Amino acid sequence: MNMKSNEFKLLVIGAVAILVFSFVYFFVFTEKPVEKKEEKIEEEVLIDDRISPYTNQGLVVQIKRIRNRGLLDKMITFGLNWKKKPTFYWVSTVDGKTHDSSNIASAGGEEGNGVFNTWDSFGEDSKANFYVEDEKETSQVTISIFEQEKVGLFGRRTQSIEVETIDLIYNFKTGRWTGDDSLKDDDGYGHVRRETYEIWFELYQSDSDHDKIPYWTEVNVLGTDPLVDDSKLDPDEDGIPTAWEWKWGYDPHSYDDHINLDPDIDGIENSEEYKMRKYYAAPFQQDMYLEIDGMHKGGLLECDFRDHVSYEETHQMLIERFAQHGINLYIDYGWPDGPINGGGELLEYMKVNDDTVGHHHNKFYQHHFSDDRKGIFRYCSIVVNAGFISPGDFNYYDHIMIDSGSKLMMKRLAFTEKYRKVLLAKGILHELGHSIGFMPCNFYGVDIQDGKQDVKWPTQLTKEEYDSYGEQYYSIMNYNYIFGPTKKQIRCFDYSDGSNGAPYDRNDWDYVYVPAFQTDQPGYEEAIPDIDETFEDVEIEEIDGDLFLKGWIYNETVTRLNEEKLPQLSFVPHVDCEYRVYVKQKETVNGNTNRIRVYARPNVAPTFAEFILIFEGKINKDLSIQLPDVTD
Repeated sequence: MNMKSNEFKLLVIGAVAILVFSFVYFFVFTEKPVEKKEEKIEEEVLIDDRISPYTNQGLVVQIKRIRNRGLLDKMITFGLNWKKKPTFYWVSTVDGKTHDSSNIASAGGEEGNGVFNTWDSFGEDSKANFYVEDEKETSQVTISIFEQEKVGLFGRRTQSIEVETIDLIYNFKTGRWTGDDSLKDDDGYGHVRRETYEIWFELYQSDSDHDKIPYWTEVNVLGTDPLVDDSKLDPDEDGIPTAWEWKWGYDPHSYDDHINLDPDIDGIENSEEYKMRKYYAAPFQQDMYLEIDGMHKGGLLECDFRDHVSYEETHQMLIERFAQHGINLYIDYGWPDGPINGGGELLEYMKVNDDTVGHHHNKFYQHHFSDDRKGIFRYCSIVVNAGFISPGDFNYYDHIMIDSGSKLMMKRLAFTEKYRKVLLAKGILHELGHSIGFMPCNFYGVDIQDGKQDVKWPTQLTKEEYDSYGEQYYSIMNYNYIFGPTKKQIRCFDYSDGSNGAPYDRNDWDYVYVPAFQTDQPGYEEAIPDIDETFEDVEIEEIDGDLFLKGWIYNETVTRLNEEKLPQLSFVPHVDCEYRVYVKQKETVNGNTNRIRVYARPNVAPTFAEFILIFEGKINKDLSIQLPDVTD
């Protein structure tokens, strides 16, 4: 009995041991670890780490434009040094190998063809090619600007001085670079603004399909064909090809509303930025475009002896003033590859050019300013007997007329070539101020004049207040400082910095709204015969600029939870914005699969501003916004 009992116990223990062993074997030594290992191996196999399998590896350094920043100060101070153009050249190095543009020789053997003697090399693109070791992942790149100066007895020797240097690291996997310039930095990708020069450039590598998207990115990130040119393909059908979207950090396989997206809030939407890509347009850097046309002279009977034209010095003054505040101004006064009916035309002579909704300015605007440019460019014509900005289409203040007639120049004591160019720049800067939102109806100092001029005082002001604005508001928007012989008047070529304090002065730059030129202003200037109407008398209808979006609803909770992230999505220099996040009500709206839209309105009141679409994307379960991942 005891023996049988012991045998039974042994059988039970054995059975339990078998069950325990089976359990452990099933959960420990089964296929699960094998599956994990296989998944990891399979994941590694999917990565194709080749960099340049179809072509020899090389890098191109393209210098698109170099602009000297020193002319403005020379134009508003005494002296003739404004006539001395700088002489400069550029040098690039890639991994220690050097290209010196000053050593470039012509076919006839003459050296020095890569040396510039100009304030601005616009239209004179140049480049350098570098061989790179195959399968090299990154390269060290520098771009330097050297100025040449004459030294020694009678200036017989030339001395080169390095004035600017940019250090970059180029990544052959992504085709992007970092360092002193990077995507979404303060002064724009492929653009560096330094103290003495600003430089527009591009780096790109050898590429089998010539779309400037590297092999590694096409195969491992985008899933596109590295042998097919993606600068022409648009898989998400949003109107913008893959190559442009990849360059600027958008997903080429996800529909984006580029017709309305404007992350830098400059009034030039992404679809227009793409259209203007050849002319330096960038979606994350505020751009302003200005087309200027001249006018034929009137002749002897009109005492009008020279054509009414614009000048390079005038343009550089304007460009520099906006550059100092992070805004790129591009002026077409006859671009070498500009469109038909572009800038630089000489319009037919007209003795009188009227204001408001009249005949003359409308004729120029409709027939000498291309429809394709409206909403991108402001339009300026240099004429006689006119000085104003007026609405072109609807109530968009985008058409400027500037008087350069002999009578006005004599009246303004413009007896020298230099001062004529300065006065022209002053007039254009004043009218451009209106196109970025500075109106008499939102600040009384704008367009104010001294009591000697035949202008009706604004009814809201006493004479003491009127005189206080006229003196303390030191701005080109104040008529008292546009013209005049005093040193203070001559040197006034800026909007006010607000140094005289409220209420009679303000920092104008805090109230800039760049898209104002394509925004219906909340007041109309009526042309009423026999009535001395001024802007100050315009009736203003209050408009809140709110949004009404079909298929989308404002979500205050999502907006509040992401208030720290939202400023990362807008690119407006020195201006805070009000943000609103809208959430989609349906699965798709007009083919758009993004879940949220972010709108921003710069806090520039009393300048009238509207909400503008700056971002589309998705939100996480915790209602946080998925910020775009930009790979270096």
